[in-house]
Amino acid sequence: MSNDFDFVVVGAGSAGAVIAARLSEDPSCRVALIEAGERPPEVERMPVACAAMQLNPATDWMYTADPGKAGLGLHRRRMPVPRGKMLGGSSGLNYMAYVRGHPGDFDAWARNGATGWSYEDVLPYFRKSEGLAPSDEIKVDPQAHSTSGPLGVSVRSPILQGAREFVQAAEAAGIPRGDYNGRDRGGPSGVVSLLQTNTKRGQRSSTYRAFLEGEPEKRPNLTIITGAQATRIVLEQATAKGVEYRLASGEVKTALAAKEVILSGGAVGSPHLLLLSGIGPRRELEAVGVSCLVDSPHVGKHLKDHLQVALFFPAPGAGLPLTEVGMSMGPDALRQPAGPLPADPKDDDKMPAELQALKQEAQRRLTEWATTGNGLASSSLYDAAVWFSTGLGDPHSHDAQIACLPFGFMPDFYNGSLNVDAAQLFEDPSRQLAPDAENMIVLANPVLPHSEGEIVLESADPAKHPSIRMNYFADPHDMKVMVAVLRRALDIVAHWPSHRKIGSVNVPPALAKKHGHQKGAAFSDALLEDLALHFSITVYHLTCTCRIGSVVDPRLRVLGVKKLRVADASVMPNIVSGNTNAASIMIGEKAAEMVAQDHGVKLAEFVRERPVGVS
Repeated sequence: MSNDFDFVVVGAGSAGAVIAARLSEDPSCRVALIEAGERPPEVERMPVACAAMQLNPATDWMYTADPGKAGLGLHRRRMPVPRGKMLGGSSGLNYMAYVRGHPGDFDAWARNGATGWSYEDVLPYFRKSEGLAPSDEIKVDPQAHSTSGPLGVSVRSPILQGAREFVQAAEAAGIPRGDYNGRDRGGPSGVVSLLQTNTKRGQRSSTYRAFLEGEPEKRPNLTIITGAQATRIVLEQATAKGVEYRLASGEVKTALAAKEVILSGGAVGSPHLLLLSGIGPRRELEAVGVSCLVDSPHVGKHLKDHLQVALFFPAPGAGLPLTEVGMSMGPDALRQPAGPLPADPKDDDKMPAELQALKQEAQRRLTEWATTGNGLASSSLYDAAVWFSTGLGDPHSHDAQIACLPFGFMPDFYNGSLNVDAAQLFEDPSRQLAPDAENMIVLANPVLPHSEGEIVLESADPAKHPSIRMNYFADPHDMKVMVAVLRRALDIVAHWPSHRKIGSVNVPPALAKKHGHQKGAAFSDALLEDLALHFSITVYHLTCTCRIGSVVDPRLRVLGVKKLRVADASVMPNIVSGNTNAASIMIGEKAAEMVAQDHGVKLAEFVRERPVGVS
């Protein structure tokens, strides 16, 4: 295999997979795509199983972070930070919400110096990717969408009762229905909708599935190198010449780039590789023995993330019991030690009749999902949300998001994936999280945080993770918004359709005692603040660590270095007001066209050739 290419792309995630696929549309363009993980496992296709790929070192980087003032209720005060380590990256393990952000987010980027990144500028790139499956269940602004792109976007089938009732409750609370991905996401009153998700025919549409799988990955001019961790950028006189990477065997190789190196490692991986390569704050680099080749003080700084508080309610009739979800994932999901079926399928013949029937029903549901895309397995269960303004600032956009999960999860999920002690969070977790319990989670999520964290190099060894310092609630503004969003979430549940009895919100016993809170009573601000400080969790939306204007220019070229770009969530000048994956994919689309324009690469389509409103 030759090690000489025109372009070397590092990271095959939400942006990198798109860039490599688009540039390799030109058969004369030699592209290398370097990815530390492998092709995703088959379970990645099943939306409801997304948590199964977290805490798995084969598919997750297994990062943890210092949560700053938050995380008082976490084990060892460490916040889990799942990041995808496979082709498709975090688009292969996220909860698949397709959320672009408010048009005002992008206009603010442009006003603050990110020329070419206004909403009018970026909308065509969102549309280029999107392959929306029309649905009567949602309102859609047709001028903002496309049905012909490779990225699957759809609404789950069937609609869950709890999600439908959440939309009704939000409407009763004064939030109108609408297209949250439309050209106008509404005024301060906001918008509510069932979620548009990155799924196609009920299966996950990651950037691997949408952009690389099949014909693209077989192109002779596209070399996909998996199981290869990038260790440094090869620099000569402040010019990127290639990328050094290490295989699982320990062998170190170099991929040379005649035209450009493009980093798409995400908001942790891209600044980490820049720092390892000597591009970053001089004092921090020299403190760990890395020679500073380009003093770039903002690399790894300005980290922003979304933080949410999960409000847990008993919801008979609206919530899904664990047994129903497990059964829809097929017989293997019901096997011991946690399930009723034998650990070894060879013992199935010895099962009593009721377990035989259970296995048959589980197999029927799995087959239905695999063949039609319908069933509980077709979604992550993160199925409806609202966006609105609290009125506390940031008038250009919505600063609040509230989502509904009509499912309560199991104790192992809290103790493992969330790193939260379920025994502290619940009075009686074995009862409240029993397999037959019907629960609902409403997620209160401020989406325009003012606090900034950082990514800091801890070692010159590429195998050592950098320090991730979230710095949540460093700016007092963020707690004010969190309390307001929590109160609005409680108000939405208070407007639940009258035919359904939703139980009182769970309050951790120690916090209830500390604040003298009685079940069903009103919440004090102090209790809501304590709830956020103890049990808020990341929404997995790390951004801004190589932001436009500080580390890269508006064409994503690294300041002070030639032939080097960054294209992923790290370049966002500010975090978008919603889930960040769709915007990351858009950045990949726009970056690919910038690179193509600069080097005469012939893409199959340039967005300027497609008039707005044509699908």
